[in-house]
Amino acid sequence: MKPDVHLLESEIAFKISRSGGPGGQNVNKVATKVELDFDVRNSKLLTDEQKKRIELVLASRITNDGVLQIVSQSERSQLKNKQQARERFFNLITECFKVQKRRKPTKMSKGAKERRLTLKKRRGEIKKLRNKKLE
Repeated sequence: MKPDVHLLESEIAFKISRSGGPGGQNVNKVATKVELDFDVRNSKLLTDEQKKRIELVLASRITNDGVLQIVSQSERSQLKNKQQARERFFNLITECFKVQKRRKPTKMSKGAKERRLTLKKRRGEIKKLRNKKLE
């Protein structure tokens, strides 16, 4: 079952700090880096199954304490970085609960199988001819 992503917004916490990289005085003066934290394990809006699913799919982004972290620092303004982090969070959560289609196994056609085997035989014969020339 998929959770309502926009309800989870009440459990999101933001940390703001100075951004790294180029930007001149703006980097030195303005705190534009935004870090979004969402505590998956202590969420009151998610069921236990949903928590397990999120922890399984997003294991590389979740800390040992069970906090999902998303960092955004590409924009020059704090507001834009906050929006970008929020959008990324919503996209990640919705992607977690998408059901992938099952792969239908296909068989190789008889013609393709025969072509592959004849090419293999030809290659083998060519290699045998090379060895006879060396003797």
